[in-house]
Amino acid sequence: MSHTGLTEADIPADLFARYNPGGFFCELTHPRPDDGDVPALLRRRLSHIGLEALRSRAEAAETELIDLGITFTVYSESTAIDRILPFDCIPRILTPSEWKHIEAGAIQRVAAINAFLGDIYGDAKIVKDGVVPGDLVFQNPCFRPEMIGFPIRHGSYVNVCGIDIVRDEAGTFRILEDNARTPSGVSYVVENRHLMLRAFPDLAAGMRLRPVDDYGYRLRAALEEMAPVPDPEARAVLLSPGIYNSAYFEHVFLAREMGIPLVQGSDLHVENARVYMRTTAGPRPVHAIYRRLNDDFLDPTVFRPDSMLGVPGLIDAWRAGNVAIANAVGTGVADDKAIYAYMPRVIRYYLGEDPILPNVETNICREKEALAYTLDHLDELVVKPVGESGGYGITVGPRASRAELEAARAALLADPANWISQGMIPLSVGPTLTDDGIAPRHVDLRPFVVTGRDSWVLPGGLTRVALRRDSLIVNSSQGGGSKDTWVLADQPGRALAN
Repeated sequence: MSHTGLTEADIPADLFARYNPGGFFCELTHPRPDDGDVPALLRRRLSHIGLEALRSRAEAAETELIDLGITFTVYSESTAIDRILPFDCIPRILTPSEWKHIEAGAIQRVAAINAFLGDIYGDAKIVKDGVVPGDLVFQNPCFRPEMIGFPIRHGSYVNVCGIDIVRDEAGTFRILEDNARTPSGVSYVVENRHLMLRAFPDLAAGMRLRPVDDYGYRLRAALEEMAPVPDPEARAVLLSPGIYNSAYFEHVFLAREMGIPLVQGSDLHVENARVYMRTTAGPRPVHAIYRRLNDDFLDPTVFRPDSMLGVPGLIDAWRAGNVAIANAVGTGVADDKAIYAYMPRVIRYYLGEDPILPNVETNICREKEALAYTLDHLDELVVKPVGESGGYGITVGPRASRAELEAARAALLADPANWISQGMIPLSVGPTLTDDGIAPRHVDLRPFVVTGRDSWVLPGGLTRVALRRDSLIVNSSQGGGSKDTWVLADQPGRALAN
């Protein structure tokens, strides 16, 4: 027995004793000057709980997700399966300086995206000046001619933007993708924090963390700023495709957090270019719509005539200035993977600034030299289809089989314009609870930017984790999970962890 009165058996084993990030930047163990010793404290607390107790509590937490109906739907050719987004109990930590950098870069990015959209649906000066090729804009399937000359209040085409950010081996944050249409996942940011506080209160106890609970308030405020009536009088709704949509849980969650009705197209109608919601007390005017419905289905009189999900006459009411729609129609041009490669130039063109957050270097395969380079280095590059999301259609060259590389080569040659390629970024890792103990798994980050008159970034965002060993695909539809994202507060007296 030692002089402290503790036996060796009383001292908790260090769960990180054999943890090895394998040369990747680790989001927990890599030293950062302003981390406030929080990572070291978190490691001690995890070790004190112990591996078996962590597993037991993690299993209970995932059961709670199922009981609460916090699921998304994965579609295949023959089935639709409801799944939870697996939750990893070891949070990802961002220091005050890291978050300040991410926040500034995300706001800059959205400002440039909104300027770009306002321009291409206006005079298209950026095309005339040769900064962005015209065919990438005007032949883009997401370009909506109906939006040309369309008035958008505050010039805010994108009111909710999810920006996918990765960190490389040097610790540099890089933007991997923009999501400017109907980005999903923010519900998990808030629910992960609630789950962490319920299931692992001893991990977060006393930590000064930036809160995440005011997202609903911020989004509603932005909608009210976009509405054509004074803020206190604005009535907003969330328009959902319905219960069969993969993100329906999130629609329910956000409507509740915002304190607004959740509606489907059949709940709304247009009369004299004004939108009304059907209620038991009679029609009620609607001034702002947060839509989680794709462009094609919004208004059958303008887009797909067979849509049963939208509202006939909605676009006319919008054009007349009687309702606001967030995000605006046609924003998909800005998050196209081919346009992404031009975003550093777009930022410089409109803002006169260098990008705060750099892109991942990208080859646009519609260009002859880029295609040739991609074909010559196929086994070194990540090849992505321009129009897909959710991690589908990606070929990770260094990890692909010969057959997969040949399939990618054939697809590139058949339709070069549908593809881009990027160097394989050695994504940072975070310690993750696995069957083999605590092990490194690759992560990314999706901050959410809310824009009305101005922009606000939800502190932290969604950290997605590739739960499969050595996998780089973090998407939920491809077997990824998520972590709570702790942004450390840099001022005394900030709210704790809520």
